[in-house]
Amino acid sequence: MTAIDWLILSLYFVFVLGIGVKLKSSMKTSTDFFLAGRAIPAWVCGLAFMSANLGAQEVIGMGASGAKYGIATSHFYWIGAIPAMVFVGLFMMPFYYGSRARSVPEYLRLRFDEKTRGLNAISFAIMTIFSSGISMYAIAKLIQVLHVFDGAFAKLGLSQSGIFDFSIVVSAVVVLIYTFLGGLSSAIYNEVLQFFLIVAGFLPLSWLGLKSIGGWSGLKAKLDPSFIHSWVGMAHANTNRLGVEWFGLAMGLGFVLSFGYWCTDFLVVQRAMAANSMSAARRTPLIGAIPKMLFPFLVILPGLIAISLPTNVPVDGAHVAAKGEAVHGQGLIPYKVDAVTGNPAVDKNGKPQLDYDLAVPNMLLHYFPPGMLGLGLTALLASFMSGMAGNVTAFNTVWTYDIYQSYIKPHASDEHYLWMGRVSTVAGILLSIAAAYMANRFNNIMDMLQLVFAFVNAPLFATFLLGMFWKRATGHGVFTGLLAGTAAAAVHHGLTISAGALPGIKGGWLATLHTYPSEMAQNFWTAIYAWTTCFVMTIVISLATRAPDESRLTGLVYSLTPRPVEEPLAWYARPASLAVIVIAGTVLLNVIFW
Repeated sequence: MTAIDWLILSLYFVFVLGIGVKLKSSMKTSTDFFLAGRAIPAWVCGLAFMSANLGAQEVIGMGASGAKYGIATSHFYWIGAIPAMVFVGLFMMPFYYGSRARSVPEYLRLRFDEKTRGLNAISFAIMTIFSSGISMYAIAKLIQVLHVFDGAFAKLGLSQSGIFDFSIVVSAVVVLIYTFLGGLSSAIYNEVLQFFLIVAGFLPLSWLGLKSIGGWSGLKAKLDPSFIHSWVGMAHANTNRLGVEWFGLAMGLGFVLSFGYWCTDFLVVQRAMAANSMSAARRTPLIGAIPKMLFPFLVILPGLIAISLPTNVPVDGAHVAAKGEAVHGQGLIPYKVDAVTGNPAVDKNGKPQLDYDLAVPNMLLHYFPPGMLGLGLTALLASFMSGMAGNVTAFNTVWTYDIYQSYIKPHASDEHYLWMGRVSTVAGILLSIAAAYMANRFNNIMDMLQLVFAFVNAPLFATFLLGMFWKRATGHGVFTGLLAGTAAAAVHHGLTISAGALPGIKGGWLATLHTYPSEMAQNFWTAIYAWTTCFVMTIVISLATRAPDESRLTGLVYSLTPRPVEEPLAWYARPASLAVIVIAGTVLLNVIFW
């Protein structure tokens, strides 16, 4: 880190905090704080909709997954995001925006009952804390790897081991300040800033990396063929790097986890609900889907390049005992270090584990000169902090509206709920710090994140699918289904484990009845069991209980909701036209990288 690097980083912090200070005066009501006054333009909401998902788990996690699983990681975009983003724009936003619900749990109260809202609010609040903690962990890991504070700690006589903890505190304080002051509006505008920083920081990284290894053809020549195909080998779980067959991929990721996240996760839905009209709300996810299609070239490609480089390239975290000895690890990726022994962490078979989360940070160190390094670091920190802020703003909204106002203090003034929103922002940050230390147990944060989604979003998607398109679904049915689906996820996770993992947080804590080839395959099937159980149980219990009164379901169920009236827009700006363009582009990319 040179003077120019520090200057670029400092300017970013000035902008971030300045946005919060500027917006503070406009935070007069709880709607201003939690929903940005529902006055944000469609293009801003669209970029924020995508960028809310572009946090640490996207930038570091997708780079790590690219190094671990290869180009098959693109499935998280081309079948694991785009179709669901199109669906939520065309079919689900009329329910969310039209009902004027302030949150996803509040929609569940309107459609079903209070207990369903309460269960979802609690589970979602827990999930946002874990997601925010993952972002916080990634920030600290990045700062530690890039030695940002090493010089300052050395001058003060402090132990280098404290840098990780210090980095977590610094990131927490910065995010706390601008979300405390500006609420959702602050988070949204920072997410738009983050989008452009990511493009500016990662486009040259991918270009420099490809140029150094002879382009795409050079990359293919250096990697095993299993790294460079997205669909080849998907006939069986043991013939591809993801360790999952095509059905597990299509059903687990492409349907359950994908639709479960994009259609029901209030973190992203909240961005569309802040739009200034119904049409803008419907276009929000469709606008976000266009750059989303292309992001694998910015975040997955660096991971592929990192694993393809010679293993004698000096990298951070690798130990060279003598001159000329091969570096421990693979390419730019070192082994994960055991915090207790200082030696490489090993699985149950004694095999050292690569620390895939270091793929992107070490790419920055290897390719970027001073100035560019500062830009790349700023882009990473921007993505991490916006990921934290997105989860924290979703947490404070759900806590205040769906838990505090509903069950603790239901008839307070709007000023009181605005105050509670700020208090819960502080609480959310503190809980995220605790979750950050749990993330240290995984060598790929995407594995941990998809596990959380399998428990929370997978059964919830079954609830929404039935609730929005089957008017016979009842509150008792969906409540029982949600509990059963979450329990099914826990039982499946407790009875299975991934190859090489030790029983515990990665599964097998009840018994080991089945071993999956990879942690991601285990996550996909955990989601499938959770969704299926919730879907079936909801139908069974709904048929056995009293049908809801149809008169109160208008605007909440597809068959009882008037079709939205389209604004007079150019053909290419209409939701249906945007959807066709996005789907056509996605199909083409799948064919090209078959």
